[in-house]
Amino acid sequence: MSSTEASPPGSTAPKGPDDGLADFGYSQTLDRSIGKFASFAAGISYISILTGTFQLFYFGFGTGGAAYWWSWPMVFAGQVMVALSFAELAGRYPVAGSVYNWSKRLGSPATAWMAGWMMLTASVVTISAVVLAYQLVLPQLWSGFQLVGSAADGNDAALNGVILGGILIVFTTVINAIGVKLMARINSAGVFIELVAAVAIIVVLAFNIVNPPSVLFDTQGLGEGAPGGYFGVFLVAALASAYVMYGFDTASSLGEETVDPRRTAPSAILRAVVASFVIGGLILLLIILAAPDLGDPAMGEKSGGGQMVLLQVLGGPVGSIFLVAIVVAITVCALAVHTAAIRLMFAMARDNALPAGSTLARIDPVRKTPVIPAVLIGVIAIVILVANAGVPEVFTAVTSVAIIMIYLAYLLVTIPMLIKRLRGEWPDVDGPDASGKAYFSLGRLGLPINILAVLWGAAMAINLAWPREDVYGSGWLRFIAFIFIGIVALGGLAWFLLRGRHHVGCLPEHMAKQMDEGMGGAP
Repeated sequence: MSSTEASPPGSTAPKGPDDGLADFGYSQTLDRSIGKFASFAAGISYISILTGTFQLFYFGFGTGGAAYWWSWPMVFAGQVMVALSFAELAGRYPVAGSVYNWSKRLGSPATAWMAGWMMLTASVVTISAVVLAYQLVLPQLWSGFQLVGSAADGNDAALNGVILGGILIVFTTVINAIGVKLMARINSAGVFIELVAAVAIIVVLAFNIVNPPSVLFDTQGLGEGAPGGYFGVFLVAALASAYVMYGFDTASSLGEETVDPRRTAPSAILRAVVASFVIGGLILLLIILAAPDLGDPAMGEKSGGGQMVLLQVLGGPVGSIFLVAIVVAITVCALAVHTAAIRLMFAMARDNALPAGSTLARIDPVRKTPVIPAVLIGVIAIVILVANAGVPEVFTAVTSVAIIMIYLAYLLVTIPMLIKRLRGEWPDVDGPDASGKAYFSLGRLGLPINILAVLWGAAMAINLAWPREDVYGSGWLRFIAFIFIGIVALGGLAWFLLRGRHHVGCLPEHMAKQMDEGMGGAP
């Protein structure tokens, strides 16, 4: 596992059918069939505008009131710095398991492994968290979806959420096991429906505005007498936005299955994050401005929130149609998260950086996809989901921590990238040997953008992990971010240092032909 490449990854020389994959020491084993829209759809479906905005509106509004909306552009301003950095990397390193492989070429082997391990663990937990959104929407569409007891009962709702979520995980597992072409078709169709529905929601809500824009500056007395005043409350409410706007790197994680990934992936990453900001921001804004009663306590309750406003404003049949679109969004979001996790597990296993690497990296000769990771991740996600039935408060805290781990994994890319820039080792300077100029490049803006990406990522990781009772619960749960991340990080690092690092290296069956013949070493 070296941080060097076999040849300049940003070279403008024509590539073969593998689009330069051999430059990184790998043979083309996955099915390269994803086009531009499918690549964009992978990134935007992971972010999932409708899933995130409607699943988390209640928390943001209930914590910070209408003024919490300003956290959306704040989070975008920070995340777009990360997205710009990732776009530059996507053009240079169009390899599966983006975060892991980027960190591998920017930092040390231990840093790369930790980035991959944190991202993989968080992704599997995130699948379980996303599928629970079914419980927020399906019973409101039809009472028959409440298969157990009453949706008004917390325990019944938790158990029903496990059942509905488990069904969705089975679906995403089967689709991913069949192959990337079917996954891409379903995902693209779902994203198209989601985008059309999102625009329609914006238009309809815009015609039903009843509150003046001034409500966005009304703190409603929240935070009075508390440390930090409203700013402290606002930082908590901002988590609702931070929990949504990530996962845009998925477009690059499918780099080995994308046609012309060096050009396609960077633009897909940026389009996904910008589209999510514009459409999601307008939806959140208009939910607030169109809400019949901003003082209704249900606005800040899980069973109410944004979906309640949608039904109040649009009425029965029309509102239900939009709720169906939200169900579609949740479905493709879960599918995209599952897909990204599979590529990450495959990428690490191919480097023999996971136990049973040869088995996990096996590609089905017919479907051209890693079937075993698809099934294994699905099973683990269901096992994690089942925990919600007995201890929902612990599960909620753990899923929140998983998002912190994703932010930390991003930092394990942007920090090594910044170190290379500061050392003058980043090949993006004026001169005849500059690389990547034919693809996406930040040029001289790269350093300040990279610095902002690191500062933003560190600040948000601290804000997300801060031991707040109103986020994680009381008692020991307040410190679950440090406990859970500590166990995952130290346990994983111990395995890697004591055993894993001694076996890391591209498996022979995945090695590029020229390397297999002795023309180079493992990547």
